[in-house]
Order: sequence, then C-alpha cells, then structure tokens
Amino acid sequence: MRILVLGSGAREHAIITSLLSEPTAHEITAAPGNAGIAAVVPVVALDPTRGDVVSAYALDNDIDLVVIGPEAPLVAGVADALRQRGIAVFGPGKAAAALEGSKTFAKRIMDDAGVPTGKATRAGTIEEAVAAIDEYGAPYVVKADGLAAGKGVLVTEDRDAAVAHADFWLAHGAVLVEEFLSGQEVSLFLLSDGHTVLPLSPAQDYKRVFDGDEGPNTGGMGAYSPLPWLPEGFVDEVIDTVAIPTVRQLASERTPFIGLLYCGLIVTPKGVKVIEFNARFGDPETQVVLPRLKTPLSQLLFATASGELASQPRPEFSDDVAVTVVLASEGYPEEPVTGRPITGLSDVQNVTIAHAATALVDGTYVATGGRVLSVVATGRTFSEARARVYLALDAIHLQGGHYRRDIAVRVSE
Repeated sequence: MRILVLGSGAREHAIITSLLSEPTAHEITAAPGNAGIAAVVPVVALDPTRGDVVSAYALDNDIDLVVIGPEAPLVAGVADALRQRGIAVFGPGKAAAALEGSKTFAKRIMDDAGVPTGKATRAGTIEEAVAAIDEYGAPYVVKADGLAAGKGVLVTEDRDAAVAHADFWLAHGAVLVEEFLSGQEVSLFLLSDGHTVLPLSPAQDYKRVFDGDEGPNTGGMGAYSPLPWLPEGFVDEVIDTVAIPTVRQLASERTPFIGLLYCGLIVTPKGVKVIEFNARFGDPETQVVLPRLKTPLSQLLFATASGELASQPRPEFSDDVAVTVVLASEGYPEEPVTGRPITGLSDVQNVTIAHAATALVDGTYVATGGRVLSVVATGRTFSEARARVYLALDAIHLQGGHYRRDIAVRVSE
C-alpha cells in the first residue's frame, strides 16, 4: 500500500518502524516527519492540520491510506476532509475526536453511555473552580478542558497550586475539577471502525518527570508492556464496560469513532474507571505496544479505516516484553533547552531509537524540543529489556539531557 503518516514525533516513528517491519513492502511517506523518520522514509513539508492540503497531496500521490498520528489534526477535522474525498483514513472525525479535544464532552459521553468514571465539575470562572476544588478536597485534580500537550493535568495536595493551575488554564478555556481516584493506571488501545472493537496489548506509562513519580506532569517519560499484574479478563472487562458502550453512544449520535480509542484507566478498589480518553495512539505507549505486535499493523489500520474490523481476528502479540525510556532536554517540561547536539546514537545496540524532536544539522542530530527521543528494547524479561535500554542511554549524550531511571522497575524485581 501507499501510506501517508501524519505527524512528527516518536509515536509516528514507531508506527512507521512497525509498518516497515512487515513482510509486504509498503510505500510510506511522512508529513512533516522528523530527522529520524527522514532517515528511513521520504518526508514532505506540509501542514498536517490542513485538511485541504493533506487531501490534495493524498489524491495527487494515489495514497491508499492516511494514518493520523497526533491529536491536533484530528481535532481540526482532517479525517473528515479526507473521507469526503473518498480517501481511507485511520483516525476519527472532528466530532468524535472531541473525546480528546474536550474533557467535558468526554465526561458527558461517559455519563450517557454508563461508563465508570470519576465525578467532575466543569468550571468556567475561577470562582466556580475554587468552589469545586474545596468541594472535592485533597488530593486536588484540575484539568484543562481542551488540548494541552499532556501538561494540562495537575494532581496535588497543595490547594494554592490547584487554584493557580485552574487560573492559568482558564485563560485558555474551561477547566474540570475532578475527584481523586487511587490505584494503578493502565493505558489500553482499542481499534474501532465505528461498530466493531478490537484491543491491543495494555501498557503503563510514567507521566511525572522525575523518578518516584515526582515533579510536574509531562507528555510521558517512559512505558512498558505487557502488564503482568493485571487480573485475568481485564481487557474483556474494559471492552464490555468502556469501549463498546462509548463507541455505541457515539454511533447513536451520528459521530462514529473510526480509529484508535485510547482508554486511560485506573484500577481502583471499586473497580476499573476511566481517567480520560484520547483519540489516537498514545506516546510513549505506542513505542512498547507495536514492537510486540505480531499481526501486520497495516492490515489492522486499513480494516479499521474501511469498516472491516469484524473480519479480523483479535490482534496477536509476542511473549516478549518491551520497555521504553524518553530522553528529554534540559529544562523539560517547563522551558526545554533546544539546539544542542545528540551524539552516540550510532554506538547503541539491541535497541530501537524513535526520534521525537530532532533535526539533522551539518550531519549531526540536534534536539528541537522537550522530549527528544525514545529508546526502546524488547526482551524475554523486564530486567533484560531494562538493561538494554539503560546501557544504550549511557552511550547517548545530550548536554543537560535527563531521563527517568525507574521505568518498569516495579515489574523487574
């Protein structure tokens, strides 16, 4: 197939790596891509949030399938523009992508569908936010209602910090104040063609910037898959109580969800509940889920886009485990320092590097953002995979760069 992958991060690099690993050769192009992606497939400099531009390129180049990686093009309605022109696209339309674009919308859909989730109050003013903060009490949970690149959520014992977070994000729109849910978090990706739902393998990511889950939230500092501590039947329970009710609710409102439903879950003493939905592959969880996927990814993506998931068996995964650790720039997540060279990439072995924010300048990779790259390793055990990841990170140098050293440590002991 001729496949166009939209996006420029490690998630998109991981998707492309998976597609390239298939026995059947595909013609893959990325837009706009990054330096690491450009080393393996052609890249084109087009704006992935412009539906008219993406559609024109797809038609002019006989693209069979467009895969939308990040959330911004989805919320902008790029999938709608492609479908209107008869182009197969993996990703929900604008209305369904509001599951990620608006936490208020997501909560309403969950309530109407009977999906288990925490209580929440939408606040449009600081007075409303403060009242809700005091009503729910500590630990305080305050979330930006719209897209915030993974930085809109604050969980804190500090009331002043919660109020300040609400005040900051109210300048950009509404906020949600939610009850605190305690338990282990799980990320579960589910393919949906608007009717049928098929699960991928669960993963767990690490949002806090420092070891021991300290520091501010980030876009994700590492992940691992599978989750050996999950109870038997967990995935089927999520399909029955979360995914299918959500997909059916959206279908009933004539906003079919076609793409990847990311369920951010928490296993509480009262059962599994939804923390949030995303409308696309998660980053960095994609980097550990796809390396274990045995079913051809292109087959799943195209079946999803064309409404043929019912003809597909449940995706198969290897018995190997996978671990990824994110290398971040100095100052991330507040004020990352960019433009510094990255060296040692050619010295690493037994790992895969997924570039997130890199450019090639005079033959040297340089960091162009906060999360620079993901180092990914598989192995028979988590201890083996972790050893490979951290050995590689020891060989890579980025001045001021930092990464967590406790990714997957809990399942390695």
